Amino acid sequence: VQLQASGGGLVQAGESLRLSCAASGSRFGINAMAWYRQAPGKQREFVARINSGGLTHYADSVKGRFTVSRDNAKNTLYLQMNSLKPEDTAAYYCSAETNTRGYWGQGTQVTVSS
Repeated sequence: VQLQASGGGLVQAGESLRLSCAASGSRFGINAMAWYRQAPGKQREFVARINSGGLTHYADSVKGRFTVSRDNAKNTLYLQMNSLKPEDTAAYYCSAETNTRGYWGQGTQVTVSS
């Protein structure tokens, strides 16, 4: 499975961004998909997850501001990020789980200026 993330950029605090992650090459279907992020000098952390049925889970730090969604027909994962804060600055990574293993995409950089 190949994952291609896009949509990152430089924004000011309070603004919004929408990340996308297109998945391809899955022969047996993708179960859950998720977003993680990693700020410089910090460990990668969980942001949001959505399973194949649409059930979502969020990190406390983004609840109420971020919305994860997916288009199963297009095998695409989204992350709508509103009310962005400087502490949201990080490289954002998408992941996908199949019945056999997990996959990571490359990161897309999100920078939020104060």
